[in-house]
Amino acid sequence: MVRKQQQSRVIQTIIAILLVAGTIATTIAPQVNAQSSEVTLTLAGYAVPREAYAEIIPLFQAYWEKEKGQKVTFQESYIASGAQSRAVVGGFEADVVALSIESDVTRIADAKLITKDWKGNAYKGFVTDSVAVITVRKDNPKAVKDWADIAKEGVEVITPDPATSGGAQWNLLAAYGAAKRGQVEGVEKGEEPALEFLGKVIANVSVFDKDGRESFLTFERGIGDAAITYENEAYAGLDAGGEFEVIYPASTILIENPVAVVDVYAEKHGTLEVANAFVNFLYSPDAQAVFAKKGFRPVVADVLKDEAFTGKFPEIKDLFTIAEFDGWGAVRKNLFGEEGKITKLIADIKGK
Repeated sequence: MVRKQQQSRVIQTIIAILLVAGTIATTIAPQVNAQSSEVTLTLAGYAVPREAYAEIIPLFQAYWEKEKGQKVTFQESYIASGAQSRAVVGGFEADVVALSIESDVTRIADAKLITKDWKGNAYKGFVTDSVAVITVRKDNPKAVKDWADIAKEGVEVITPDPATSGGAQWNLLAAYGAAKRGQVEGVEKGEEPALEFLGKVIANVSVFDKDGRESFLTFERGIGDAAITYENEAYAGLDAGGEFEVIYPASTILIENPVAVVDVYAEKHGTLEVANAFVNFLYSPDAQAVFAKKGFRPVVADVLKDEAFTGKFPEIKDLFTIAEFDGWGAVRKNLFGEEGKITKLIADIKGK
């Protein structure tokens, strides 16, 4: 199974690079100069925040032209976070990456493509927060109230594939962590009972899509009784007229989404100044307000003082972080690596 999984990841990386190449039609070359009248910046993002960046980018373009007299053109690619990260390592020369999980940025840094301290700002490199939630059909016919209910027989669950999607890893960590902390009804506190519980959830998953956006679209097409997803993705669906309900588990994980300048590529393209400026702009009140409007929890707390966001982000009774699992390094090795416990659990249950 492990050999098959290794081959699968190689294929996924190749496909990711090809997808990115198809998305970015223009070849990135070092002819762009930060002092020229125009500059092109390449943004490689995970699938979910596309709509937020569609509103933020014009704000930055106007700001930069006013400040520097320079027009900025963006080339954008949005695919699953893990696939995007591997594509950048594989040769997709993005200037900025906006990914789902820290370990996907770490992969790029480990490849010596990010050489600066990307976690050096006041927000430790995270530009948005969210929480993992459960969405259910209108009127909640399966009576899902918390994590325990999606492990029951007869409940069809939708969540993306953790082999490609950072969102999927957050989703499974949310359910696993809540159980591990003794916050899931009927599940004893501890690692082994939590893994057994997670196995029941995984057994109920009917579709493992490649990224969070595709996964939630599957749910919106009427497949599944419940979907594990980001709070912001649920908001996006509701804003688009989706007919479903959102369940906030009593215990769930704080999702932290990183952004970083790929300085080796940006130096090569002559875009380092504008790349750094764009990342800094993402923490501005205007940009953070766009993220909040799109359902992301802003990392700049003052943004939430706006009455437009009153009550939008419910408080979670037991909110835990990735520190529950000793950080992403340990998570990659112990849970989602080739020999990881969750990787093996999925292989045993699904034959993947």
